[in-house]
Amino acid sequence: MSMELRKVLLIGFFCFGLTIGHGQNASEYTDGMKVKLNDEGSKYLRLIGMGQFWFQDNEGHNASDGFSIRRARIMMYSQVNDRFLLFTHFGLNSVNSNNLSPTGKSTDVDFSLHEAWAQYKVTSNFYLGAGLNYWNGISRLNNASSLNLLTLDVNRSSTPTIGLSDQLGMGFGIYSKGNFGKFTYRISLNEALKNTLDGNSSTVLQEGEEKYLGKSLLDKGKYAVAGYFDYQFLDKEADLLPHKAGTYLGAKKVFNVGAGFYHHSNGLVKMKDGELYGKDITQFAVDAFYDAPIGNNGAALSAYANYQHSDMDKYLNGNIVGNGEQFYAHVGYLIPKKEKEGENKFKNRFQPYVAYSNRNFSGLKEAAKELRFGSNWYVDGQNAKITVEYQKAFDKPNDNDDMITVQAMIFL
Repeated sequence: MSMELRKVLLIGFFCFGLTIGHGQNASEYTDGMKVKLNDEGSKYLRLIGMGQFWFQDNEGHNASDGFSIRRARIMMYSQVNDRFLLFTHFGLNSVNSNNLSPTGKSTDVDFSLHEAWAQYKVTSNFYLGAGLNYWNGISRLNNASSLNLLTLDVNRSSTPTIGLSDQLGMGFGIYSKGNFGKFTYRISLNEALKNTLDGNSSTVLQEGEEKYLGKSLLDKGKYAVAGYFDYQFLDKEADLLPHKAGTYLGAKKVFNVGAGFYHHSNGLVKMKDGELYGKDITQFAVDAFYDAPIGNNGAALSAYANYQHSDMDKYLNGNIVGNGEQFYAHVGYLIPKKEKEGENKFKNRFQPYVAYSNRNFSGLKEAAKELRFGSNWYVDGQNAKITVEYQKAFDKPNDNDDMITVQAMIFL
């Protein structure tokens, strides 16, 4: 597929959304797949199934080009009373022709446990939990739900701990969460991974080299602490589960301002003059999220902005994680639609968006900058949508700076 044709297809989809243009879900969805364990429904088992299917084309002929299953997940949670909550989340990521096997008996595809945590309500505004959890710090994006993202996917550089101290963004430890009126909080203490994307206890560092392997090579840096706090000026968001919505399609009127942090003592290890030294990691962020209807015609605006600073000595992992600062923002507009009597107002809707990322890390020759624009087509609310997104990377060579992705997603 030529670059010109890909651009025409994307622009055509984008413009179609601009010319066609309220719960967020299909009218048949109601409470989803929920099994009541008593007549009142206060005891229940809730199941969520989700699949995201991609076609991707990179101008540089990337190995990930072609068809893939970006995510296939099953989530289950249950309450036997208002004090106890049990949540499990398992599935697989990034299945493609490169990691499948001829017979399916031996494969690089891992069906893995993503979350498994239990929670106890101490008071109405103080909850304690433990396990493999997603009650993260730093920013809203570190707690994003993949069920209702505005953009195609989460901005990768805004989640700098993935695979370095946690498993795909899930920490292993304890947490506390709750709210006081419009103020909400979540704080966690998690044990860092011993095997990371940087290596393991057998990794040998060269002079001047720095890796995220403090726990493995120094037997230090065992725990990391993180937190996120926000003030919700308008409608209050649900916080039964940790996953933050990316867009409400104007179903709520939300304006939140938040701040978060992450600290990992001796998380990094550096080889200097033949000796290994530990280095602390400290990160903080401030962000703002807005999502609200515009007028009375079904239009809505969704916007998010994030500033994040990372103090990581001279560490650099590609152009995604490093020492320095970054800025990310996106904005989306839900196209107005004349409602038909009896029709779900979230059915057959279009939502074009644009996103921008700028990362200025130590060690980069120039700041890494990316521009993404695309559109969501809500075939049946958030339950079934198609997304097309074009990404332009300004810090890459001209023959490897463009990518287009088409996603079909459904969740039940």
